[in-house]
Amino acid sequence: MISQTRTSMGNAICKTPKTNKGDTETKGRKKKAAKTKKATKKPVTDYKWAPNTTPRLTVLPAPIGTDINAFYEVGHELGRGEFGITYLCTEKSTGMKYACKSIQKKNLRTQVDIEDVRREVEIMQNLPLHPNIVHLVSTYEDDNAVHIVMELCEGGELFDRIVARGHYTERAAATVTKTIVEVVQVCHAHGVIHRDLKPENFLFGNKKENAPLKAIDFGLSVFFKPDEKFHEIVGSPYYMAPEVLKRNYGPEVDIWSAGVILYILLCGVPPFWAETEQGVAQAIIRSLVDFERDPWPKVSDHAKDLVKRMLEPNPKRRLTAQGVLDHPWLQNPKKAPVVSLGESVRTRLQQFSVMNKFKKRALKVIAEHLTIDEVADIKDLFDRLDVRHTSEITFDELKNGLRKAGHDIPNSDALILMEAADVDGSGTLDIGEFMAVAIHIQKIGNDEHIRKAFAYFDSDHNGFIEIEELREHLAHDLGSNSEEIINAIVRDVDTDKDGKISYEEFAHMMKAGTDWRKVSRHYSRERFNSLSWKLLQDGAVQAAA
Repeated sequence: MISQTRTSMGNAICKTPKTNKGDTETKGRKKKAAKTKKATKKPVTDYKWAPNTTPRLTVLPAPIGTDINAFYEVGHELGRGEFGITYLCTEKSTGMKYACKSIQKKNLRTQVDIEDVRREVEIMQNLPLHPNIVHLVSTYEDDNAVHIVMELCEGGELFDRIVARGHYTERAAATVTKTIVEVVQVCHAHGVIHRDLKPENFLFGNKKENAPLKAIDFGLSVFFKPDEKFHEIVGSPYYMAPEVLKRNYGPEVDIWSAGVILYILLCGVPPFWAETEQGVAQAIIRSLVDFERDPWPKVSDHAKDLVKRMLEPNPKRRLTAQGVLDHPWLQNPKKAPVVSLGESVRTRLQQFSVMNKFKKRALKVIAEHLTIDEVADIKDLFDRLDVRHTSEITFDELKNGLRKAGHDIPNSDALILMEAADVDGSGTLDIGEFMAVAIHIQKIGNDEHIRKAFAYFDSDHNGFIEIEELREHLAHDLGSNSEEIINAIVRDVDTDKDGKISYEEFAHMMKAGTDWRKVSRHYSRERFNSLSWKLLQDGAVQAAA
């Protein structure tokens, strides 16, 4: 199932394809959908691919054909992923609508990229038909691109529902967790490790609360044999198991990732968080799970017990998929409590705590362009918090001020906010940093504000933010590893992969709900590969035997 837009929160329509008539291409094949990012607002007209006459790179060993236009009418764009663009397509012989992910070969820059696409198709062809796994229909390959035709989904992700509500009830979380672990069980039974379980790799079937949830992305999955171990660091940082960082892992990593998702479903934030990638890795290795922060005191003991067992740092003691499904909390999800588990202000604070440096600097620029009235209101609040009259707010002043304003949050939450907002690392918040906090919490910031922030970074006013301009504006804040972070920002924000950031891409980044999902495959591999070695050298990680 494919989400047409990333901003629709949890609304999806799944259309399960019928068997094709008169078209042998789909016989015996499985159907599949791909994870996509939000489609751009610019309308895309019907598109025809015209294969070149000169053969190029061959990706798939046995595609159905080379000319997708012979079988499908390819329509408007549904969304974009790291490598490809997904279009609506209509089968000519039946009128059935599907999603077609077109992966341009020029975007497959390394052999690893090629192998990811090739293996993803092979895995989807080998997995059984399952109500919670999106199905592959057929594949085509011409000289320019690989085209993967998949079951169509028009709606939002599991991640979007988390952001939209800021929380789940235990009953909803139990239902979702049961489905995710059932998918894991099917994968493991067929010799597949998913390796990239995270909320945005699942889509709901429709807008209803009881809509089926489907796994949509097997791009990092791998076949495995009993007792086989893997050593490549892949996945998304917040969901990585400690043994991945130790470079010695098996199928147990999927249970860990599902446990991270469960934690997020119950409280809205990842269990292992830090401002830097190294901090995230260290938090994962320590594996200390916080059950003190709200809403955990409201969460049932059964739910907390399952989280602990899924986030067991020793993979040999971690529950299997069957063990998770046999846990009392999942034996009857409908009996789980329905008490609301979250608060909107805390959700926004926690969203802000993981904003990347780029977005935080942009918020500070917006703060400088607020109206007189907007500035006056925020300045008044700042002055009331600044009880020492030093033009800086300490942690105690922020904590006490928030409580006086009616936000009685734990010290841990206030500390997260403080550390995230303190761009210059001074240990205090100046007026600019505090305004960035206020903008995020109060959701100040219309298109005019965003355009002014874009113009700040677009120094030569050519309509794009280029790497040199990011380097100029961010190098001072980002320190010694600024180049790596700048390149990662461009990779994540630059959805059309032209090496620069357009206003539309910038605006989409600014309006995104949270940023901890925005980590690319390349970035994960490169950064966490080097971090793993660094932690090994520092003694923070002990290599597995």
